[in-house]
Amino acid sequence: MLDPQELYEVTGDVPEVGAVLLCDFRGFMDAGSAAEGVTDHLLDTFEYEEIARFDVDQLIDYRARRPSMTFAADRWEEYEAPELVAYLLRDDAGQPFVLLTGHEPDFQWERFVEAVGQLVERWGISKTVGMHGIPMGAPHTRPLGITAHASRPELLGGRQSVFNRLRVPGNVLALLELRLGEAGHDALGFAVHVPHYLAQSAYPAASVALLETIASTTGLVIPLEELREAARQTDGEVDEQVRASAEVTEVVEALERQYDMFADSVARENLLVDDESELPTADELGAELERFLADQRGKES
Repeated sequence: MLDPQELYEVTGDVPEVGAVLLCDFRGFMDAGSAAEGVTDHLLDTFEYEEIARFDVDQLIDYRARRPSMTFAADRWEEYEAPELVAYLLRDDAGQPFVLLTGHEPDFQWERFVEAVGQLVERWGISKTVGMHGIPMGAPHTRPLGITAHASRPELLGGRQSVFNRLRVPGNVLALLELRLGEAGHDALGFAVHVPHYLAQSAYPAASVALLETIASTTGLVIPLEELREAARQTDGEVDEQVRASAEVTEVVEALERQYDMFADSVARENLLVDDESELPTADELGAELERFLADQRGKES
């Protein structure tokens, strides 16, 4: 492996050992722009400084994801270069934490993950947390679920997954969690369940669910009222659109019945209900995930 240190430049350090590292990489899957919404909210809410930058020329396939350029009448005026940057922020209690965000690398995954691992050790990171949204057959009128995974079961806090065992396309967030765990570091990830009919648009409620989970797991103090208000407004707009279509209303009501039946069965600690045909199986959920990924690949080709 080429020297991972040649992939990045450190421009600052974390002042205290034990900070949390949050990761948001664009390019794999982020239904409802859930993780993107978290990143935007954090950068809008807190002051921040850049402390590391990766050399994307070694990591990004420009022809697969062409950066935007602006042409002004007779000249090229602007180039939106892809970035992978680590920022240092402080929460409302003054606790430092790091946000690593930008384009998911197309190349050199193992080298990139090793480079992040070096930064984790240099900065004395206590937990590395990944985040994104996944499409699910669930209604927007019910609480959003979270699938959690971690390098150690103790990090999950008793959270249960609706999945059993699945093979899905790999991504850098998943590989980073795996490799950090193998190296003895604590790493975990959260995937918020976004109603599949809202997966292609920004859905602030998904970002709220991610941030609430991250805050409860890491102890970070993050104001959420502005983001919650955006979520309320978006849900109101979705409600209006649903009411305007009898067909869509029927779909949402069916999802509500399915959700309530499943929630009731869990509450009674008995997954065997009278009508099992209405419950989503792991295979059905996996199929929904595969359909979404196929749609995404089709849009990128």
